[in-house]
Amino acid sequence: MPRVTYLYDPLCGWCYGASAAVKAVAAHPGVNVAALPTGLFSGTGARRMDAGLAGYAWSNDQRIARLTGAAFTETYRRDVLGAIGGAFDSGPATLALTAVARTDPARELEVLTAVQRARYVDGRDIADGAVLADVLRALGLDAAADALAAPGEDLLVARKRRVAEAQRLVAGLGLSGVPALLLPDGDAARALPSGLLFGDRAALLAVFDAG
Repeated sequence: MPRVTYLYDPLCGWCYGASAAVKAVAAHPGVNVAALPTGLFSGTGARRMDAGLAGYAWSNDQRIARLTGAAFTETYRRDVLGAIGGAFDSGPATLALTAVARTDPARELEVLTAVQRARYVDGRDIADGAVLADVLRALGLDAAADALAAPGEDLLVARKRRVAEAQRLVAGLGLSGVPALLLPDGDAARALPSGLLFGDRAALLAVFDAG
């Protein structure tokens, strides 16, 4: 099976809900998953936490939890959603994951899961570079943590290029958002129906058996 592309954003609750499904795909024999961040909640998509955003996010999180079983703790609700005025910005986490992609690319999905857990379970601020560096070091990814602590132009350019490629794919396929799994289709790509990431796991994996 040729490379499968996974489009995500570190602050996307639906991406967190789909993480177990994506992990199962990545572990499926013959499947190679390459992750690309879309920058959905960075740059012009970033904002400050306010009561309206917090309420909307928590309501959405509960839908995701019911559908997928993903955990959204009261600690997260209190310390992350309750931090009014705090940054809702996936740029720092995208930079951290780009550092991983450059130093130990096989572990990007593992690190994404750890970053998501830091936010939604442990209630940590993943817009904070120090928190992200701590997550990386806890996983033994010191090179990525060092790069994040003092990002050079090469790392910043790499993040920009990865986001631009992901956004090109989103626009070209007319996707409404993430998460999305893309399969090769000749010289182009096609997106799996998003519902497959939240439905029967056997049906999702059967797609790759058929391919």
